[in-house]
Formats: sequence, structure tokens, C-alpha cells
Amino acid sequence: MAELFRIGVSFHHQSRQLAVCQGSRVQMKMKIALVFGSLLVSPWVLFAQDTPQENSLFDQGSFTVMPKKLPKFQIDIKTMGGRQFWGDVQFFHGYRIQQNVLTKHHRLLDPDDVRRTWGTLKECQSELAKISAKKHLDRMSGKAVILVHGIIRSSKSFAKMKTVLENEGYTVVSFDYPSTRMTMADSADYLAKTINSLEGIDQIDLVCHSMGGLLVRAYLQRDKANYDKRIGRLVMVATPNLGAEMANVMQKNLAYQWVFGPAGQELVKDQDGAIAELPTPDFEFGIIAGAKGTNTGWNPLIPGDDDGTVSVASTKLPGAKDFKTIPALHSFMIEDLKTIDASTRFLKTGCFRENGVCVPIKK
Repeated sequence: MAELFRIGVSFHHQSRQLAVCQGSRVQMKMKIALVFGSLLVSPWVLFAQDTPQENSLFDQGSFTVMPKKLPKFQIDIKTMGGRQFWGDVQFFHGYRIQQNVLTKHHRLLDPDDVRRTWGTLKECQSELAKISAKKHLDRMSGKAVILVHGIIRSSKSFAKMKTVLENEGYTVVSFDYPSTRMTMADSADYLAKTINSLEGIDQIDLVCHSMGGLLVRAYLQRDKANYDKRIGRLVMVATPNLGAEMANVMQKNLAYQWVFGPAGQELVKDQDGAIAELPTPDFEFGIIAGAKGTNTGWNPLIPGDDDGTVSVASTKLPGAKDFKTIPALHSFMIEDLKTIDASTRFLKTGCFRENGVCVPIKK
């Protein structure tokens, strides 16, 4: 990378000499080219720092041309998207430490998604400790609900539900993970780290949309009998527990492969596939499916009733304590007030319906 800087400086001097000879028009073109070249290089400058032990990518020789030290620029600025490249590793009173899936460096976000620092994990944890002391933030306690979004979505999709659950007194953990950049098993590592960081919390419940439910099952597969026993209840909303038929239709489509990434290939309905190997939770869980209420559903490419993306039949994981359908399309289910109401009631009582009658799915 240092060589790139030297090339850039040399290119700048040569372009100025050339501009003198050939006129202002050429000079303008060279300036434009130099600006664009700087834009390409500058993001990597921001990632450079003292070589950290946690950042294995920097230690593998990928960045050996980088200087050992470069100035670290920190500006408190609200994040501007790019959520598919970050995974949560720690949560504390709304503050989140995330890891970049490409560079492996970390950043600390406050409850308003403003970046407070970046660098190694230890640097972010140190800054969080300072903020905690300054704001007199006590140890977390009580019940927490982790909201796990689906593929190509983010925690922002749970905005309405987050508000409702906070009003009910829960500590709400809006969990983000790079759903399109890695396999479900790899994403489950981020979930495991976030769960482990919830020190002081007595009970942990989860509400998941679509692939988010599979991510929880991948977490259970990862930790098997050693998963966190504070987990009490789980709500799966439109989760393709038996595989998504639309993934089978689209899996060889290049656009689908590019957008949905490795996890998109795992969503297929296959008796020997990744989903078939996932365990069934041994704690209470309920399932909400989207449905049109007809034999053909919304999507003619999907057999039976469906929510436009996932069939009702594919959501039915044997062992569920309760099951309910909502007349809503897949992408909008998590924002539907009927979904929010039923999910909140299940977390409290273990049933979706107000009358307390459950419709279990037998094993």
C-alpha cells in the first residue's frame, strides 16, 4: 500500500508537468483522475493502524505493504448504511461493538448508531468502559429480547416491534449480522458472541424473521448442549424451517447468487442440505406464518398457501408449542401489528392467542 502512495505522488508530479505542456484541459483531466485514485485508496488508510492481534486479516500478510503506523482519524458520525458488512459482537445498554466482515476491524456504535470509536476490539471495549463510567451505566438486568433479522435485511426492520417491547420493559437487543456475506454457521458466531456479552441479564428471548430463525438453530447446532441456558422462548416469523422452495427455483440464477451470497444457497429445500441438519430447539418456541388463506397462496411458483416467498408448510417445525398464520406478505410480516401483538403475547405467556389456546405442531 505504501508503494501505491509513492506511485500516487509520482503520478501527481508527472501530471502537473504534462499539464504545463499540453494546456489546462489536460490538467483538469489529470486532477480528476488523481481525485478518483485518492478515493479508491483512502478507505484503506482509515482501516490502517498499529497491527492488532485481534485483526487476523492484517496479520496474514495481506497488508504487509502498509506502514506500521498511520494517523487514526475519529469523527463521531452517524453510520450511512453498509450493514451487510458488519456483525455485532457485544451489546451494552444500546451500545454495540461490531466487526467488519472484510477488514476484521471493529467499531463502537452508540444507541443512535453514531460511531464513537474504531480500531481493535480492545480499543472499542476500552472506550465503551469510559462511556459507561461517565454516564454511570449500571450492570444490565432483567429480561432481554434479541431481534434477529432475515437475509438482506437489517435490525431496522424491527423498528415497530422494538418500540413495543421496550415499552413492555424488555432490554431490546437489535442484532445485526452480515447475512449475505457468509454462511449461516459463520453468522451464528456473531450471535453467540452477542448472547455471551449480555452480562447481568436473567432471561433471554428471541424474535426472528425469516432466515433469522434458522440462524438461532445454527447457533444451537454450534454450541449444542452448551448453549446459553438463559434462553427462554423463541418466536419464528416466516422462517423456512423445512427449506424455501423459492431458493430452489432461484439458486442457479447469477443475480440471486450475487445478492444473497453463501447463505442464499443454504436456504434450499434439500433433505441432505444445511437446513435439514439444524437441530430443533429444546425450549419453548412458536411459529407465525404468512398466508393468503387459500390453497394456492400468493405465489404460483410455491406449492400450497404461502406469504409470497415462503410456504406455510415449510414454516412448520415439529415441536412448536404454538402456531398461527397472519394474512400478510413475507417482507412486511415483521411490521404487521398482528405479528407484533402475537409475538409479544407469546413471550409473556407461551401462547399467541388472547384466549390462551395453543395450536402445537406435534413431533
